[in-house]
Amino acid sequence: MSPSRILALVVAVLMAGALAMPSPVPAGQAPKKMKVGLVFDVGGRGDLSFNDMAYAGLERAGKEFSARITTKYLEPSAGGENREALLRLLAEDGYDLIFGIGFLFTDNIKKVAGQFPKVKFGLVDGFIEALNDGSNVVCLLFKEHEGSFLVGAAAALKSRTGKIGFVGGMKIPLIEKFEAGYIAGARYVKPKIEVFSDYAGTTGEAFRDPVKGKELALAQYDRGADIIYHASGATGIGVFEAASVKKRLAIGVDADQSLTVKPDLRRHILTSMLKRVDVAVYETIRAQVQGKFKGGYATFGLKENGVGYAVNQHNRSMIQDIAPRLDAIRKDIVAGKIKVPASRKELQ
Repeated sequence: MSPSRILALVVAVLMAGALAMPSPVPAGQAPKKMKVGLVFDVGGRGDLSFNDMAYAGLERAGKEFSARITTKYLEPSAGGENREALLRLLAEDGYDLIFGIGFLFTDNIKKVAGQFPKVKFGLVDGFIEALNDGSNVVCLLFKEHEGSFLVGAAAALKSRTGKIGFVGGMKIPLIEKFEAGYIAGARYVKPKIEVFSDYAGTTGEAFRDPVKGKELALAQYDRGADIIYHASGATGIGVFEAASVKKRLAIGVDADQSLTVKPDLRRHILTSMLKRVDVAVYETIRAQVQGKFKGGYATFGLKENGVGYAVNQHNRSMIQDIAPRLDAIRKDIVAGKIKVPASRKELQ
């Protein structure tokens, strides 16, 4: 057989083998998309606060990586009893990355993540011990006390009565972190300021009770408070309504709430303490898409622009006179010159 015929035979065999091999992606079919799921906390989408910020991060990633991912979100039952069931539903359905929005998911994610080691999980506000870079869970944590310190200073600087208030949702260490930072910030600029504090309850329902929020806020305004900061999810809507009734001011939380409340309430919102849950969710999805997901812990504070205070067209005129002072305080916190307490115990 001539060399040319041998060469032709080898090429034919190689081509036949190549044709017989399965193609990784069938002709005319797009690559399989990564699936990202999210389960909201009590209050769900539409709380104008914590959950809506998480949704904003999911939505941004869904648009930016539309060719690579599909997204889905689920709402828990009223009391949140089905959190674990919803996480498991997504895991069993082949989702690659699943978020639990809120510390109440901690035990649920710890359990489900252990049963689905190939699935990645993002836990907002919850802490699971002994994680590392190779874990399939990342805890997304925030320095809420640092942002709260700034709005506490803002409240004290703008108060005319020398009395301000705080309304928390569920009385737990996480929400007391907001309270401690707020009181510390207020006292930093006005040591003799009086601060009233109340909580809506001791269960998850405390984050979705606007009636209770309004009741607590009205009582504080009646005691002389002229500005109230809430850290209470959908319960805070009641705080804004109370501010409108009493013609006083309130401070929002998590999202820039003067952009999301009803127009008639905007003029009563001095600012909002921004907690960038949207950034945490988006960045975690981006890392997953890029194959750079890392387990363990990711913390977002003033230095990382994970918290701060809101300025927009609705409140700029109210806050511009104290903005230079607030920005100076921010720089001192980032530089370590101001140590912000993260609990009632540290505050005292």
